Amino acid sequence: MKVLLDVKDEKADFVMELLNQLSFVKTEAISIRKAQFIKELKSSAEEVQLAKKGKIKLKSAEELLNEL
Repeated sequence: MKVLLDVKDEKADFVMELLNQLSFVKTEAISIRKAQFIKELKSSAEEVQLAKKGKIKLKSAEELLNEL
């Protein structure tokens, strides 16, 4: 399982040290930009799932191009 944590900068070293002490946990620090990308990608995937269920209507490609 993968988990994305949002930790205050002043506590990051402590949390990373704590997690690294656990043999069954592998840690990888990522940039804020990459974390934001992952968050947005997850949100987009959730929107697609809602659209498939008919709960929301997505914009067409034409509508997206018209916004540009």
